[in-house]
Amino acid sequence: MNVFSMVSFILIIVAVWIFAFKRSRGVDVTDSEGFFMGGRSLTALPIAGSIIMTNLSTEQIVGQNGQSYVAGMEVMAWEVTSAIAIVMLAAVFLPKYFKYGINTVSDFIEIRYDTRTKRIISALFIITYMTSFLPVVLYSGSLVFNKIFRIDELLGIRPITAIILVSFAIGIIGILYLLIGGLSLSANSDTVYGFGLLICGLLVPILGVTKLGGGNFIGGIDHIVDNTPWLLNSVGSIDSAVVPWPTLFTGMLFNNLYFWCTNQMIVQKALSGKNLAEAQKGTFMVGFFKIFGALFLVFPGIVARNIFGELLINTPDEAYPSLVTEVLPQMMYGIFAAVIFGAILSSFSGALNATSTLVSLDFYKPVINKQATDAQIARAGKMVTVIVGLVSVIVAPFISFAPAGLYQFVQEFNGLYNMPLLVIILLAFYSKKATALSAKVTISMHIVLYALSKVFLKDVHFLYVLSVLFFLDMLVMFLVSKWKPEGDFELKVFNTKVDITPWKHTKLVSVITIVTVIITYLAFSPIGFAR
Repeated sequence: MNVFSMVSFILIIVAVWIFAFKRSRGVDVTDSEGFFMGGRSLTALPIAGSIIMTNLSTEQIVGQNGQSYVAGMEVMAWEVTSAIAIVMLAAVFLPKYFKYGINTVSDFIEIRYDTRTKRIISALFIITYMTSFLPVVLYSGSLVFNKIFRIDELLGIRPITAIILVSFAIGIIGILYLLIGGLSLSANSDTVYGFGLLICGLLVPILGVTKLGGGNFIGGIDHIVDNTPWLLNSVGSIDSAVVPWPTLFTGMLFNNLYFWCTNQMIVQKALSGKNLAEAQKGTFMVGFFKIFGALFLVFPGIVARNIFGELLINTPDEAYPSLVTEVLPQMMYGIFAAVIFGAILSSFSGALNATSTLVSLDFYKPVINKQATDAQIARAGKMVTVIVGLVSVIVAPFISFAPAGLYQFVQEFNGLYNMPLLVIILLAFYSKKATALSAKVTISMHIVLYALSKVFLKDVHFLYVLSVLFFLDMLVMFLVSKWKPEGDFELKVFNTKVDITPWKHTKLVSVITIVTVIITYLAFSPIGFAR
């Protein structure tokens, strides 16, 4: 990066902060609703921006493009099929969550089952965010940032030192974002970074395709279709190491339903909507973003394969950074760096906010200080934000010294509880007979079986494992509920906090979203571009 790039990078970071601060000034962050839930004032666009940027990390951008460099468009399953789960979030899960007036997913579990089950789930969320997501997003994001923008070379320092500096900068800024403006400030900045990521993200493959076509975009597309048609096939083989096609309808679908419909880190942003309709509109925006996001999270890897050939086949994670360096004009480096920085910052602050919400509302208020006022809960949340944030900053660099197996285990940690959580919530919706005991037994059994699968089924794709465990969890919960019934559950009084009138176009947009997913898959198949 040259001086112009550095100046533009700093100016953009500062400008986004000022914009977000002004937009969030109306929210009182001295009370818990304001700090954790944005005062339940968010409209569709900030909700969408916050969810997208919490989900999207630089590790995805580099990692998925690295996978597609080798395996092609089948990698897009992680993005495109998410839209089906997001439709379920908007049309099925959110109306029920809003009706109950909850702040956390674990609140819903407490209402439907019992307090002990709630705390088990809440503790699993907190442990996951603190041990896997927060440090990993800081380390991997800083690693990628240094890989693309060569901070170590620019400052004449070792790569690990550059990673520590970037991790520290992102961590401190993320903590300050939440302390000053809570969820509202973070969500408004996410919206700007989301637009920037969409524009810059699409610009990279467009420039790459144009380069392939000798200055002609259509010519570049023809080059890809003629020379690497097999990479345009989105349907993986039954034994694919990326996404085996049978798992699209089982393990992948169940994993997506967990992540988008029951994961506190995601759901909390939608629950901060001023009403159900705004939350649904924002959620649908996320769905369309995920479908078209494949164009900059997956397709650039194929563009890189056509530009570099098999030069990077042994180091596929270099594909995206190499493509950026190859096609992006120097004057754009500062802008692109700011957008990537914002993506890491958003993922970090989103998970940090979810962690402090869970600790404060599920443990501090009911266990540590039962008489706590609203202001005291907010102060406790800010303290947790600082402590957890600083611990993440300190731990992040040490991930570089962890063995590959440990890092992989950390990445798949969600598998310990994602299927039972999904089953517990689905049965909470649709079964009056599901019991608190059955929920606890299901969680315990799943943890044991999942751990055993990591030992004895190492060569079996984890999506196949999740496919089987989902149905086993459902069966166990059904049988235990039948073995030790607790009567029929029926709630007659709801703590609804905002208008829960559904968006009038929910059904229509749900159909359009699913049809768009199908069309996208057909386009990237043997009857489309692939041959």
